[in-house]
Amino acid sequence: MIEKHYLTPLFAPTSIAVLAGRADAPDTLTPCGRAVHQALRAQRFAGTLQFLDIHTSGTLADLAQTRADLAVIALPPADAAAALEVAGRIGCRAALVLSSGLDADQAARMKQIARREGMHLLGPNSLGLQRPHLQLNASAAGPLAREGSLALVCQSGSLTASILDWACKNGVGFSTVVSLGPNTDVDIAQVLDFLANDARTQSIVVYMEGISSARRFMSALRSAANAKPVVVLKAGRKPAGNEAAQTHSGTIVGSDDVFDAALRRAGAVRVRSFVELFSAAKCLASRYRPVGKRLAIITNGGGPGVLAADWVNEIHLDLARLAPETVAALSPQLPGLASLTDLIDLSEEAGPSHYRAALEAATRDRQVDGVLAIFSPKVGADAAAVAAVLAEAKPRIGKPLLACWMGDESVVPAREVLREAEIPNFRTPEAAVGAFGNIASFYQNQQLLQQTPPPLTALAKPDIEGARLVIESVLAERRNVLTEMESKTLLAAFHIPVTKTILARSSHEAMMIATQLGFPVALKIDSPDVTHKSDVGGVALNIHSGTAARDAYADMVQRVARLQPGARINGVTVQNMARARRGREICIGVVTDEPFGPVITFGAGGTMVELIDDRAMELPPLNQFLARRLIDRSRVAETLGEWRGASAVHREALEQVLLRVSEMVCALPQLREMDINPLIADEEGAVAVDARIVLATAAQSASARADSGGSSSYHHLAILPYPARYEQIWPMRGGGEFLVRPIRPDDAQMLQKLVREMSPESRYFRFISQLAELPASMLARFTLIDYDREMALVAVVRERSVNAAGDVTETERVVGVSRYVTNPDQSSCEFALVVADDFNGRGLGSRLMLSIMDVARDRGLAEINGLVLANNPSMLKLMRRLGFEVKAFEEDRDFKLVVHQL
Repeated sequence: MIEKHYLTPLFAPTSIAVLAGRADAPDTLTPCGRAVHQALRAQRFAGTLQFLDIHTSGTLADLAQTRADLAVIALPPADAAAALEVAGRIGCRAALVLSSGLDADQAARMKQIARREGMHLLGPNSLGLQRPHLQLNASAAGPLAREGSLALVCQSGSLTASILDWACKNGVGFSTVVSLGPNTDVDIAQVLDFLANDARTQSIVVYMEGISSARRFMSALRSAANAKPVVVLKAGRKPAGNEAAQTHSGTIVGSDDVFDAALRRAGAVRVRSFVELFSAAKCLASRYRPVGKRLAIITNGGGPGVLAADWVNEIHLDLARLAPETVAALSPQLPGLASLTDLIDLSEEAGPSHYRAALEAATRDRQVDGVLAIFSPKVGADAAAVAAVLAEAKPRIGKPLLACWMGDESVVPAREVLREAEIPNFRTPEAAVGAFGNIASFYQNQQLLQQTPPPLTALAKPDIEGARLVIESVLAERRNVLTEMESKTLLAAFHIPVTKTILARSSHEAMMIATQLGFPVALKIDSPDVTHKSDVGGVALNIHSGTAARDAYADMVQRVARLQPGARINGVTVQNMARARRGREICIGVVTDEPFGPVITFGAGGTMVELIDDRAMELPPLNQFLARRLIDRSRVAETLGEWRGASAVHREALEQVLLRVSEMVCALPQLREMDINPLIADEEGAVAVDARIVLATAAQSASARADSGGSSSYHHLAILPYPARYEQIWPMRGGGEFLVRPIRPDDAQMLQKLVREMSPESRYFRFISQLAELPASMLARFTLIDYDREMALVAVVRERSVNAAGDVTETERVVGVSRYVTNPDQSSCEFALVVADDFNGRGLGSRLMLSIMDVARDRGLAEINGLVLANNPSMLKLMRRLGFEVKAFEEDRDFKLVVHQL
């Protein structure tokens, strides 16, 4: 199959038509037009360039002779739409509009024209794009950047120009530079999708102010970050900046804390400053193997070493300490004043041989995940010679190696040695430690990225229908806040333990219920209008007698009516006091973010929850790994072990409550807010003492269902759950059975084994290439997919083997894969199929194709098509047997186009 990205005409055009006024008539040029004329003529573009004037070259006769992949338009707003029409007539498949000053209505009109003509539109109000390896500078952002492996995507035109200017002075090169203006049709998600598949891009840096679609953004970002490092600098970390970013970019910003959670889950790294953006990209592009958080610091000066160690603690890394045996072996090789207690302080007498010995020892030590070498200028010390030690050692080191050569003029030659060896070098210890922090964050976040939880866990099945009935009855009453009784009923439907709660409508009922439940009890006001019961005296704890319950009821109702006169009071709930004397108060909740949708929160609970402000966040769906990480990120996690005489909390019970909340979020799109506060957790388990749930209004719920096409599509989530419903077991021709299921990231090695064991002919038929195995980026791209826009089904068999000792082991093997990717028209898809050579003729190919067609049909696609080599008779025979129409492929006679209407 030919795998060519749909944005290739935009980013790798073979021919360009420029509509930007006439260079020989300066009065016809806008500032952008003048800039793009100069930029495109400043170097020799690898393809063909044609300069058109819509006022003199717009007749059909003139245009009939013109063809181009990409139109570059830089005209006044009044002429931009007409120029886009011309681009459509000459068959352009992509258009870049640099015209500035177009409002949202004019931009919408241009989008309509582009979609009607089948063009991908970048702009308007963009500074354009650069592709240095093609000698293509279709931008108004300044001279063509130096060629490199770093891609830049920027939502600010002025910052794009500033970054390119900075990069020129600092020797940073780019594979691609893209400036995205507001209201552009080709958005940040589509650009990331292209860069994820671009062989010339090894890492991606993004400056962003907001997004237009959370689902598309998360899908593209996860795909890109799975293939190569992605570093993000986002504006608007504080409320004032958020508002400014939203005004500037015209996109949705949302909560900064939620954005952090989204980036973590996508496997990307967030940085906080302009300079850190490039230092992080430089470190991550080195692609060290997965690391932990333990950084060893080698220094010839105590002061710089202590500064580095302080920053290690500040950003929650761990200072690596050498193992006793390593210390014993290293000490004799160092100066007498050297210290190995915490830092590896070589003393001021350290020379190249001492750095070499310390570096070798630290990189061999299993308690070290990364090494930072710090050099301070000393009288008689050779900075360049020490740098050469690092340069010589780097090829043999499998761990991150960073350097900090302090000072200025005396260490310039040493810094050049480090630069040539591609060892990240920093001027301050804090910057170097921060760069290692980015590496550690990247690999921690990559673990989150690999998780693909299903919407429902393996725990006991919840009563989803019962929960929906509760929700529908509340919305039918035109309410959106559930009472405590209703909230606890919803929790109980998902098997979340709750305290037994009964509603009393009079003081006499309260007395009888309390006596039946057994003392002590708690009384709480039941009102849809009271959000925080404690604030209006709506909670009474530790009631020890029926008389006290009766009196507490009467006092509470009077007090709430006085303090909140308009509140509707249904009565008072009576419930047993949670018996855990040393239980921890936890708050587990759900908030709805714009644009990321529902987010699950975990932190300290109780009446001071707002003051404590302990709220770790994670995007649903969750599995046990994600739930555990969510708990670990909270501050209250430090109190969950044995603490001040109290036993350790039952962590697994807390994890299960989080998994149940994840199920609620996935199954109930009407859920807008939820607070389980407090959830009392102790060594025996966890129980919800109080809960508050807010739903979408009836109108919002109907809209959400219409947008999502039903609850099974989970369109209210930013990350689509693993589609477990497509798992099927099928009998195999000749005996045995195989499992067909959606692919998962942990299938990568089995997929690689499948490709390696295929015959050269089979590999060529599938990949149109002589590759012996899948490159890492392609393997990542094939196994972590967005189930919303594509699908890959694997056929898995279990194989038994017996070793020499007679032990029997069972292993899984992937023996076939079918996949489709939705085309840009959103109505058709392109498929691919591969089956292991030793499983041909056993019905796998037919079953995989029928299954992938069923999924495509279920997703509402109307057509499935693909390209098959004309000299692949077995595949063509299979296609005809399945009802595909086989056609000639005009663009390349070596292929046949096979099409099936779904």
